[in-house]
Parts: sequence; C-alpha cells; structure tokens
Amino acid sequence: MAFSVVMPALEMAQETGTLIAWRKKEGESVSKGEPLLEIETDKAVLEVEAPADGILAGIAAQEGAVIPVGETIAWIVRPGEVAPQKTSSPSARKTSHEPAHSVSAVAKITPEAATPGPRLSPKARRLAKQRSVDITSLRGSGPGGAVLANDVLTAVADAPTLETPGSVGRLMAERTTLSWTTVPQFFVQREADASGLVKTREHLAHSIEQEFSIKLTHTDLLVALIARVLRNHPRLNASWMDGKIRRNPEINLAVAMAVEDGVVAAVIHNADHLQLGEIAVQRRNLSDRARAGRLHPADISGATFTVSNLGMYQVDAFSAVINPPQAAILAIGSISDRVVPVAGQPAIRPMVTLTLSCDHRVVDGARAAAFLNDLVESLREPEKWLR
Repeated sequence: MAFSVVMPALEMAQETGTLIAWRKKEGESVSKGEPLLEIETDKAVLEVEAPADGILAGIAAQEGAVIPVGETIAWIVRPGEVAPQKTSSPSARKTSHEPAHSVSAVAKITPEAATPGPRLSPKARRLAKQRSVDITSLRGSGPGGAVLANDVLTAVADAPTLETPGSVGRLMAERTTLSWTTVPQFFVQREADASGLVKTREHLAHSIEQEFSIKLTHTDLLVALIARVLRNHPRLNASWMDGKIRRNPEINLAVAMAVEDGVVAAVIHNADHLQLGEIAVQRRNLSDRARAGRLHPADISGATFTVSNLGMYQVDAFSAVINPPQAAILAIGSISDRVVPVAGQPAIRPMVTLTLSCDHRVVDGARAAAFLNDLVESLREPEKWLR
C-alpha cells in the first residue's frame, strides 16, 4: 500500500507551504518518523516526518515550489511497488524570484535559460541568490559583459539598506499588526517577590541536573508554575473564536524564543502535567530546534497561553502583544534586587515585574487580577505548587 506525502496544514488560514529541501532522494529507503523534507510556512521553517516505512517515490515537487495545502508531493511505497500516477498537472508554483515551470519541464531548462538577465559566472550567480540581488539590473565587468562575483558584491554595497523579513519576521509583523488593530487589549501589572523562586531553583538545580542532565532555569520554573496556576483560571487559558469564548481542555504553554529573523513561540503541550525536569528538557530541545530552523509542525501548534521572558536581557518590564486566538500573554522582566518594605522596614529582595496582556472579550480586570494574585503567591512558595 502506498502512503501519500502531502503539504501539511498547521493553521486554519494556511493555504500553501514552500518546499525548502528534500532530506531523502527518489528511490531511497525511509523510516516512519524520520525527517523527510523541510517546508516553510508563515510561522517557521519546519521538518516534516515520513508517514510510513518504505521507499520514496513519485516526487512531484521541486525545491522552491509553493504548494497548496493537502496536495500530494510524493509517495512512500513498498519495494517493487510503483507510485500512483498523478492525474493532473501539478499546481505547485515556484516562488516569486524563480519562474514557474511544471515538474516535467524543470529538468529540461538550464539555469542560464531559466533566469533572465545578463550572463553570470557560477560564483556570481550563487552570491546573487544568497544576497537577494536582482540580477537583471547588474552590469558585468568580465569578458563580453559577464557578471563576476565582484560585480555582485559591489551592487550589494551600493544598494540602500533595506531589509526584507524572512518567514518568521514577516509572520511576526503581520500577526502583531492584526492583534493590535483587532483585539481589545488591556494590561495588568504586579511586582512580585522572587525570593522563593530563586531559592527553589538553587535547591532543585542539582537534582534536576543529575536526573535529566540539564541546567534548570528560572524560565523552566516559571512555565511549570504558570501552567499549574492556570488550572484555577480557565478563562485565562481560553480563546476567542468565531465570536465565542472557547474553553481549552489542555494547558499548552507557548514560550517566546528569539531566532535570527524574529521570535517564534514554541509550545510545551500539557505543561501542567509535566515534571519540572521534563519541562526543562522540552524547552531546551525546542530552543535548539528553533535556532536551527528545525521546528516540527507540532512544536508551534495548539498553544493556549504564551509566556515571554526578557529577564535574561536585563529588561525591567514590558508589555507583550497577544497572539490570537489566545486570550492572554504574560511578559516577565528581570529578577533584580530592590529595596522594598518588609514588616514596615526597608529590606532588599529579588523582585520581578509581571505584566499580563488580556483580550477584554474573554478576560475582565477582576479575573486578570485574580490570576496574578495566585501567580505571585506561587512565586513565594513554588514547591507547594509543584507537588
């Protein structure tokens, strides 16, 4: 039985995905769950795993093609089995910087013929592609007017400093604009004594490192505590969808992570049921994959609440923009020593500022305040909430 490999859908609004690279070649053996190809969506560059064991056959899309969601782009067959024939011409189309061709025609067109413009040396062509240079505007200094590598570098140096965001940056711009202009957001802020958080991390760090071979961070502790506090505040874990409030049955915490082109929100699923060490392992794995551009579809889907921590950048406080359809996002500043009143006397305590952004269609001020009250209490006695 042949298994189809299709362009996956990661969100309701997604219509297409771009095929970045095949990890296997036609005729090679693959194993179920093994990375098969890389795609780019509006969210990130992701790895797609093989749906079954077998042999990769019938590849119907080239790298760089923009493919409609749900379209079959290859098959995985048993030894000796032939891939099903495609009954219609492929609807995948090349990205805007490359001309569109059917799959059968691509192999017949040389790179020189496929790309309009002056004659380029191989190195110049490679540099132009890497630097996103419009080769039709280049003037060559080589024999017969050929464009050399130095001509490309000169064009880059003379060009105005304009940056075109990649997939992640473009998505961040679109989503924050949509959120800010369509979601009625309000903000609630609390100062919290982080003494308990700091002491608990110091107390548990060694045992977590011994058991899970990972360094425990304040973010790991905060994710675990926030997830458990959300159990008592389901409206903060809800979503606004189609004019109605949807209560989410799971607590899936997205953690904002900085990558080269912007920020991605990688998801720790069922975070309220995970041990502290399991959260630490998942967060580090997600962070490593995010920086390498190797997130899986499940890594960025299904989030019900987002945490954004800029404490490691020495930011005292900030307000984050909600990621619809989620109802809230928590912004966390740095933990720093401050002079605060304790029993009527000045004392130095490690303090942290928590800023909660809420969708007023789902959460009111009283619910937001109640959530922060419990969260501040959990920072005082973390181990009580982690039992």
